[in-house]
Amino acid sequence: MPVISSVVSSGLRLMVQTGMDDEGLPIIRTRSFNRVKPQAADEAVYNVGDKLGELQQYPVTAIRRVTESDLISQ
Repeated sequence: MPVISSVVSSGLRLMVQTGMDDEGLPIIRTRSFNRVKPQAADEAVYNVGDKLGELQQYPVTAIRRVTESDLISQ
């Protein structure tokens, strides 16, 4: 049975390092931005994430695109 994936929403997450814990491991926090156009190119989303990262108080460790899809069987 074939399954079709249909994108319903997309978002951007910036992972920032806010410090170190008692064991010397990095403390990572997430900054989430919703309502990214699903048809936006990955490079464009990355560039926006990069520019938003420059505005953060803490260093950005990762830029992630999050996509949510409906799966429909036919």
